[in-house]
Amino acid sequence: MKSSSSSSGVLRKGRLSTYLYTLLAFIVLVAIIHGEYFVCSFRRLEPPRTSRVTSPTPVLVGLGLVKKREDYKLPFAVGEGEEGCDIFSGRWVRDELTRPPYEESECPYIQPQLTCQEHGRPDTEYQKWRWQPHGCDLPSFNATLMLESLRGKRMMFVGDSLNRGQYVSIICLLHRLIPQHRKSMETYNNDALTVFRAKDYNATIEFYWAPFLLESNSDNAVVHRISDRIVRKGSINKHGKHWKGVDILVFNTYLWWVTGQDMKILKGSFEDEEKEIMQLSTEDAYRMAMKSMLKWVTRNMNRTKTRVFFTSMSPTHSKGDWGGEPGGNCYNQTTLIEDPNYWGTNSRKSIMKVIGEEFGKSKFPITFLNITQLSSYRKDAHTSIYKKQWNPLTSEQLANPASYADCTHWCLPGLQDTWNELLFAKLFYPNSS
Repeated sequence: MKSSSSSSGVLRKGRLSTYLYTLLAFIVLVAIIHGEYFVCSFRRLEPPRTSRVTSPTPVLVGLGLVKKREDYKLPFAVGEGEEGCDIFSGRWVRDELTRPPYEESECPYIQPQLTCQEHGRPDTEYQKWRWQPHGCDLPSFNATLMLESLRGKRMMFVGDSLNRGQYVSIICLLHRLIPQHRKSMETYNNDALTVFRAKDYNATIEFYWAPFLLESNSDNAVVHRISDRIVRKGSINKHGKHWKGVDILVFNTYLWWVTGQDMKILKGSFEDEEKEIMQLSTEDAYRMAMKSMLKWVTRNMNRTKTRVFFTSMSPTHSKGDWGGEPGGNCYNQTTLIEDPNYWGTNSRKSIMKVIGEEFGKSKFPITFLNITQLSSYRKDAHTSIYKKQWNPLTSEQLANPASYADCTHWCLPGLQDTWNELLFAKLFYPNSS
């Protein structure tokens, strides 16, 4: 009996061991299968490996922008582009095959201040130039990719009328893919906010008027031409609350800071009966704004979800300093500036230095769109006299068209379409210089 009991126990242990081994093998198999599933699922959630790039944060050295190298992943990136190619360094080449990317009459969203053909400009040569970087090519602007990437998202341009021009340009580049009844444009907040909706994509492309980024006495989007400009220190949240939740954010601010005199900076509130105002040089006031912007971005933007861009200074051509007629401006100019070293006023260099110093300290990756010098060559591309004139022209002005030429803003289609091609390149192929 003892022997029989012992044999029975051995058999039970054997059967138990076999069961445990089978169960263990099954668990391992399930773990492997599900492990592969979770790994694949996790990889699907990760940004593309090609989006792992070096930081585009600029530090000014001379007149070039040297990168502060810092490894991280960028949202929206889908490719690597051409390594080491500086897309902002190049030349303008005539191109009648691909330029212009759209016709002025085909885009109903262009403001009458920018419709040069409608207002009598006799030539179209300014529409037929393409930017060609040295040693590489710009990726072609892909409207389908742009819209698909914006599906369920918000893109916003924040700044002055030059940024509004870039905003309108990108809508003109995209809107033809959207059926007429599936798109709309509306304004809100006393015209400070303009929203273009692509309904099938559940996407918006927006413009927010904030010429200083900070609160100022020029914040009315309609009546803002104030010569005695005052900016409130530390007030970026006044406008910033409208920028939260944006997926692609494009800032600009420059022209309104350049008044030819010190800037007036308000401490406290515009509502205070007795206002405490200090005066700062243009460079110091601009530095204050850059610090506020960078601090706001770091505190409010998610670097794994949001891309932030900053467009550099848009040049004016109002002083004839390119070697033309002394005191001349952009009026009647139909050719490009051919001097590759032409830069324009020294104030641009000092502002560029401020940007380089402050962006170099930023903890948030901000992509710098260095459009200044490539735009400086384009004295031909301004609206000049070919725009809607809001105020009646005097007989003296009519006798001297150069006296009322707008040498600040740009005709559309035109130069600002190139700005958006550069934006597209840095958004999707960010590791080019």
